[in-house]
Amino acid sequence: MASSAFFLAAMLLAALAAAGCLFEIAAIVALTRFFAGSPARCANQAGVTLLKPLYGIEPRLEANLASFLDQDYAGPVQMVCGVGDLSDAARESAERLRRARPDRDIVVAAGSDRTFANRKIANLANMLPAARHEILLLSDSDMAVSPDYLRTAVGALAEPGVGAVTCAYRGRGDAGLWSVLSAGGISYVALPGVILGYVTGMARPCMGSTIGLTRETLQAIGGFERFADVLADDYAIGEAVAETDRRVVIAPVLLTHGCIEASFGALWRQKVRWSATIRGVAAWRHLGSIVTYPLPLALLAAAILPAVGLPFVLASLAIRFVLAAAVDRHARQASAPYPLIPVIECVEFLAFAASFAARKIDWRGSRLTIRGDGRIAV
Repeated sequence: MASSAFFLAAMLLAALAAAGCLFEIAAIVALTRFFAGSPARCANQAGVTLLKPLYGIEPRLEANLASFLDQDYAGPVQMVCGVGDLSDAARESAERLRRARPDRDIVVAAGSDRTFANRKIANLANMLPAARHEILLLSDSDMAVSPDYLRTAVGALAEPGVGAVTCAYRGRGDAGLWSVLSAGGISYVALPGVILGYVTGMARPCMGSTIGLTRETLQAIGGFERFADVLADDYAIGEAVAETDRRVVIAPVLLTHGCIEASFGALWRQKVRWSATIRGVAAWRHLGSIVTYPLPLALLAAAILPAVGLPFVLASLAIRFVLAAAVDRHARQASAPYPLIPVIECVEFLAFAASFAARKIDWRGSRLTIRGDGRIAV
């Protein structure tokens, strides 16, 4: 009986690994298809307000912010940088940028009396009154963009039937080895899944890298206050826009996420938080994403029955390297050394497994409780 159970377990793991290999092949095709399209361009060069919620000092923070100002875009651009706490060190970084760019419309909003469980949403709600333009582009502070970002994102938002625009992103390690592992996980594991889900219509991503929408649309979905205690606020905003019968699209421009994890503990907390967040909003889809980790599955199968698992170990490694090369070709640079890719995938898989037991997460220094409905409590 025991030998039969081991055989069945090895066969199940091998089957999942095989499905994962097919998934990765499909992702390679999806990446090529997605980035082959010509980006839409905004003809009227409408005014845009960039909303940048900040929290604490990050490596390259000022350079990341400056990349949003150095754009090939003829319309008026305003940047509103917000910090929830007057003593936040990020405030001085934003002020330095404002002083260094006197020709740019930069506003620094500091302090908030809002008591939302989601402090980022509280920050955004506090920043909104300073916004001067109809088009709003929200983006996380750890994002960097290329000069065609604004015209591509605004062009996508102007397409008929579009209610919000978001952007895919690759990882960049900004704080040593652990941040490089984090960056590799974003580029070589998460990004292909996002693009495949979007191209096939199986997923409707909306990511904190960019959420572009009009002020009218924001009001129609209930404003930022609607998401005051939502953990996955980016996902929830996208779902709320879709409820208005307008589409959420990914603009064909790839952003860069600066990863700042300086220790294994920081890396682990961040990966579990991301995975638990996805579990909280789409539990069954999250469970199905087990096929995005063919190498760990094949290694487990090989540990039980080497003859069954080893061929899939070799196949999954080969296909993952081809997938990584496809990502790097579109990104025009590598996110991590290729010898680290097997380690990256295994760490991502362990965080995926741990997410099913996670009930509390660490977010920007706060311990938050995840409720069953995907909302959070302090």
